[in-house]
Parts: sequence; structure tokens; C-alpha cells
Amino acid sequence: MQPLSLLFILFVGVLLGIYYLVGRTSARDRQWVALLVGSLAYYLWCGWQNIVFLLFTSFSTWFVALRLATLERQCKEACSALSRKERKPVRQAFQRRKWLELLAALVLNFGVLGYLKYWNVLLDYVGLGSSFLASHLLLPLGISFYTFTSLGYLIDVYNGKVEPETSYPRYLLFVSWFPQLVQGPINRWAEMRDQLLPPHDWDLERTRRALLLVGYGMLKKFVMADTLASLISTCLDKIDFSTPGIAIIVGIVCYSLQQYGDFSGGIDIVEGVSELFGVHMAPNFRQPYFATSLADFWRRWHMSLGEWMRTYVFYPLAMRPSMMNLNKWGTQHLGKTIGRTLSACIANVVVFVLVGLWHGAEAHYLLWGLYNGLVIAFSDMCRPLFERGKASLHIREDSAAWRRWSIVRTFILVNIGRYFDRINDPGTIALAFKNTFTNLQPMSLVSWVTVVNRTNHNKLGPICAAIACIIVLMVDIRLERGEDVSGQFLALPLLTRVATYGILGAIIMLSLSIATTGGGFLYANF
Repeated sequence: MQPLSLLFILFVGVLLGIYYLVGRTSARDRQWVALLVGSLAYYLWCGWQNIVFLLFTSFSTWFVALRLATLERQCKEACSALSRKERKPVRQAFQRRKWLELLAALVLNFGVLGYLKYWNVLLDYVGLGSSFLASHLLLPLGISFYTFTSLGYLIDVYNGKVEPETSYPRYLLFVSWFPQLVQGPINRWAEMRDQLLPPHDWDLERTRRALLLVGYGMLKKFVMADTLASLISTCLDKIDFSTPGIAIIVGIVCYSLQQYGDFSGGIDIVEGVSELFGVHMAPNFRQPYFATSLADFWRRWHMSLGEWMRTYVFYPLAMRPSMMNLNKWGTQHLGKTIGRTLSACIANVVVFVLVGLWHGAEAHYLLWGLYNGLVIAFSDMCRPLFERGKASLHIREDSAAWRRWSIVRTFILVNIGRYFDRINDPGTIALAFKNTFTNLQPMSLVSWVTVVNRTNHNKLGPICAAIACIIVLMVDIRLERGEDVSGQFLALPLLTRVATYGILGAIIMLSLSIATTGGGFLYANF
């Protein structure tokens, strides 16, 4: 049941009717049950065989969270009658038990995720991909997203940041909330609890904004992303020594636009659907192509995954006593600058390797993670050098010219990383870079694309994509300025809005007829 299929629209419409109808009855306080039933029905419809994995992850993390709270309560009771000196070993014993139970839940759930996502890939590497050892289980819908969501909740309970939920059905709604299953975002219990569980009344203004967000997501997904698929495949799927570098560059840039349109458009769609029920999910994008550094880009792109990695991987790793000692060693032997950033640089590389693995176990994803982590680490270590260079050249960081250059430079760095993301074979990646720098042939692009793509059936695709890109750029500029673009549009005269809806709707319908993809989301594969 793909988002925005006719079946999905019918499903959301029926669930909305039931949800707000229940809100007008004496069962108003149980309104959230309609969301739980609807979410489980959606998941069952998309693949009932895989519901066992969702239930396993949700129940194991809910149960262990309650166990952690029980151990904490038992520790306090045991220490209440003891002296300060006697309390320390008791607390340490209970803390060890809590840590072991948390570790068991982490290993178990990440083990299931790892087996389903990576086992067959690892077998392929050693030539056993077709052996009896291969798994025949399909990857359950949204398993990466609901696993990270559940384990984030469990770690928060362990660290005392949130109280465990005693009701399993309430917690199951948080894990299985259907808009987040396909694309994310990775939500946090502390933010979602007070939105999913309390009753909601239908609100016209919220509905108008939500539907506008869904429509904007459709424009990004169907017009900006899907219509570029054919051109990208033509440029990047069969790279050889004769492929001109300009074709590879065009393919990579178009892939960057496709990624943004597909992922952010999908997020807009599911966040808009969630808003229809009065539930605001975690933000996942903040104009990433206006970033002024690669680190800034990753604070704006897939924000919920970045926040998860910072909270549960980066800071715990970078702040470990051993890493602090490494900083001291670096300061003494390598200088103050390297010593100050050494632990953060190592943690950054580890985080991006893990993010690469999150995308998949193939070698090109690991190379992608290493590239991003090493570039950010190098930038951190060399920051004082860069600062001295700007000072000597009298460059003002707050100048418009410097900001524009920083945006262009960051876009180039991001697109270099796309080589590792889009091209699957490391040897082909090396060849693509070689052709980019030694076989550019800028004048041969049109003739090369025409020869390779002999059917030439998608002439309107790039035109539709260009229109969508211009619209998205105009919206992102205003959002970057802090403007309420939705409010401004909804305040326009009715006739203007109807005409805009009609024109954009026609473009979306046209794009659906010429796109060569099946309408699925790229990040649904992760």
C-alpha cells in the first residue's frame, strides 16, 4: 500500500472519519485506540507475515524498559537502609544488571536487523549467496526505522531521561504509527507520547496546512524525483571508458536532486498525513542544499537519524574516559588543535561508517561513510588553518559572497559523495572519477545521451523536473529566511489558489504518465 495510492487515500480517509467520530463520543479518551488499530491494519495489509518482527521488537524493548525501572526501584529500596559506604557496591551491582539487560536487548534487536539486512550480502562476499545458508526472509517494512525508534526509547529509559510506559498497547502505537513506517522519521517517545495519546478535535486550519504539505511532497516526489530516473540511469548505469565525464556529472547532480525530491517529498507526504490526525512528527529536513559545510549539510538532511546517531553513538563514544585521555595524548604529541578534536574526529568517522552500514552492507556504502566522516574530520582538524587563511585574505564570514561560495563548495562535496552512493561497484566508481577529471567532453553530452537512450521516450521528464526544481528552490529560499510559506500561500485569494492547484495538479498527473519508476521510495529500501 504505497503512500498516495488510491487504496492508501481510501484507508486514510476511513481512519480519519473513525478517529474524529470516536472523539465526539464518550470513548473520547480512548481515541488513540483507533490509531493503533489503523496502524496495525496498515502493517498487516503491507505484509502480514512480517508483523512478528514488529511485535518482537516492540514487546522486547517495552518489557526490558519495565525491567530497568524495576531494577532501579529495587536498588533504591535496597540502599535506603544502608550507610553511604555500603550503598556503593549495591548500586554498582544493580547498575551492572541494568547494563547487561540493556545490552541483551540491543544485541538481540540489532542482531535481527543485521541478519535480515546483511546476512545474504555477507554470504555473497564469500561465494555462498546461493547456498542453503542464505536467508529467504523478506525485509520487513520499515524495520530500520522502528528498530532505531524502539532502541532509542530503551536507551532513554536506561539513562533516566523518560519514564517507561506501563501500557504495551500505548507503546505499540508509538512504534507502529503507520506514517513513519515507510520513510521515517525516527521519532522520540518524549515528543510523540503527548501527541499520540491525548484526544484531538478536527481543526480546519491544521487540515489545510497538512493537505498543502502532502501536495508539496507529491510535487517533489513525482515531478522532481521520478521524472529524473530515466536520465540518471542513462548516465550512470553502464559507465565504461567511453562515457564522457560531463554525462557522469549530469547524472550525479540529477541523482542529488532525485534523492532530495524522493526523500524529502516522501517525508512531507507522511508528515502531512500524520498532521491530519493532529500528530506532529520529528522534522527531517531543513533546506539541506543551503548548507555551508558538509557537517552543516548532515545536520539538515535526515535530521532524525543524525540526532539519533549524535545522541546514542557520537557523544557516548567521544566523551568516554579513554577518548578524553586520547585527546590529552594528542595535545601533548600532536598539538593543541588536533588534541582538541581527536576524539570528535574518530567518533565522526565511526558514526558515518555506521550510517553507511545502515544504508547497506555493500562496499560502496562503506566507502560513502568513510568519505563523509573523513572530510568532516579533516575540516575540524584544519579549522584554525582555514581561519588564518580567511583572515589573511580579509574574507568576512558574514558576507553574502562567502556564504554563496560556501553553499556551492558544500554542494560539490556532497555530489562527490554521491559517486559512492549511486554507483555500486568500487571499480566503476574509480572509473567514473577518472572519466570526470580526464575525459570531460562537455560538447558531447546531448549526442551521447541520444545514442545511448535510443528510445528517447522521456523528453518531457527533465522539463517537468526543472519546473519542480525551480518551485522547490523558491520555497526553500523563503523557508531559509524563516518565512511561513504555507501561511502565505493559504492567505492568497481563493481563485489564485485554485488556479495554482490546477496547474500543479496537471504537472503531477503528467509526470505520473511519463515517469519510468514504480512510485516507490528510495529510502524504503534502507
